[in-house]
Amino acid sequence: MKDAEFYMHHAIELARLTIGQTRPNPSVGAVIVKDGVVVGTGTHLKPGEPHAEVFAIEQAKGQTDGATMFVTLEPCSHYGKTPPCAKAVIDSGIKKVYVATLDPNPKVAGKGVQWLRDEGIDVDVGLLEDQALKLNEKFFYYMRHKRPFVTLKTAVSLDGKMTANSGDSKWITGEEARHDVHINRHQHEAILVGSETVLRDDPQLTTRLPHGGLSPTRIILDTYLSIPLDAKLLKNNQATTIVVCGEQADLDKEQAIQSVEHAEVWRMNTDKINLNDLMTKLADQRIMSLYVEGGSMVHSSFIQQKLFNEIHVYMAPKLIGGALSKSFYGQLGFDEVKDAVQIEFETVEQVGKDLKITAKPQKKEVH
Repeated sequence: MKDAEFYMHHAIELARLTIGQTRPNPSVGAVIVKDGVVVGTGTHLKPGEPHAEVFAIEQAKGQTDGATMFVTLEPCSHYGKTPPCAKAVIDSGIKKVYVATLDPNPKVAGKGVQWLRDEGIDVDVGLLEDQALKLNEKFFYYMRHKRPFVTLKTAVSLDGKMTANSGDSKWITGEEARHDVHINRHQHEAILVGSETVLRDDPQLTTRLPHGGLSPTRIILDTYLSIPLDAKLLKNNQATTIVVCGEQADLDKEQAIQSVEHAEVWRMNTDKINLNDLMTKLADQRIMSLYVEGGSMVHSSFIQQKLFNEIHVYMAPKLIGGALSKSFYGQLGFDEVKDAVQIEFETVEQVGKDLKITAKPQKKEVH
């Protein structure tokens, strides 16, 4: 089994390299082994291109008969933009397949594994499953719950401040932390901020990595369409910009924004923007993951409505203080500590001089 884990770990690492660039598809890696020798490897690169299993089989060049495949996700069993991978595996002569985890997509969901077994292929499911589930956590969440996986991101000082008294927030954290943020932008399908962030900082909200990267769809919460028409995210066409407003927003301003080629306005049927309705609308557009970089009010709204799956806190070795400076969760708060929002720390790591804390909502105990 240790040999099997070694090869599956390699398949997982291959898939990890493509997180973000395959969206809305999951990241998948595959390794083919024959007589103790790796004869083929593959990973899915982007939508519309061959899947990992096909690349691995092509690389093996006729050495697949009687071989063993290790794949991080169940081979697909339906015709989409590409033929089903299960058929490619069957036609290759592979006799043993280790699958890390089943595919939650209803079009597959066990059908790929069953097809392989019906053709006499020995299939083992569950090897390094925890790692495979974490690899495509956002995809799995969307498929199971039909709503985007939401990550809240913030940068704070050691005393929990997002801004100084004046509202200034540049820069709390160092370059390494900001680089990590751009990696996360690349790995999410959409990024969200409130209108105050646009008015104060005029951000681009694009992915800027040394070797490029995919920029997420930009979502702006702007109840009354207050952002200026010369805002960078309306002038910069690197990604689609969606401005979400309430039903009382100015119609002329809506038309002006709609005239921008890469921009559109989503007018909600309520005075204020309902986040639950917005999550449903995003899911209908197959936006599976959302990176929230909003200010204190936006983050507080997501937390109060329990609409977050993960929090990324970048904590700088600085003390800002001040009664007017803002904190990450800036609502009225609780009278007693026992009523606080309960979260669980998942990881703590040092990024440059800063700390990155990843946390999730506390899981409810089942009695």
